[in-house]
Amino acid sequence: MAVKPVPQVAQAVTAYLIAKGAARALDFYQRAFGATEIYRLTEPGGRIGHAEFRIGGSTLMLADEYPDWGALAPTSLGGTPVSLHLRVEDADAFMKQAVAAGATELRAAKDEFFGERSGMLADPFGHQWHVSTHIEDVSPEEMQRRFTAAMSAAQ
Repeated sequence: MAVKPVPQVAQAVTAYLIAKGAARALDFYQRAFGATEIYRLTEPGGRIGHAEFRIGGSTLMLADEYPDWGALAPTSLGGTPVSLHLRVEDADAFMKQAVAAGATELRAAKDEFFGERSGMLADPFGHQWHVSTHIEDVSPEEMQRRFTAAMSAAQ
């Protein structure tokens, strides 16, 4: 049976991103990630109060900063402890497209012990993205064996 590069996954949690310049962020996600905008709610002054877009089979939400409501972008906070994981058909090609659109490569794509070819990007708005393509079905037991071996070798 062939390995599916993007396994079927049910979505129960939706990420809500905050960006300085949400309109620019939507444009970036379309160019870099192939996102499709669903809709946006824009204030008369141009600030986006809420937008929804799709990447692959997932819907994400986005808004401009609203500091008075505690909605701050990673760039205002000095970084983010959260990263998003994006499964794609071809991690290398996807990362190349994203970098050409303005993303920063944090870690080049490589084959990983857990059965994915995976790399990491930062978008211009401070959000971090793991990008991966499923390349091998690995049982949790085999994954643990490989993880233990990798961590032992690193010490």
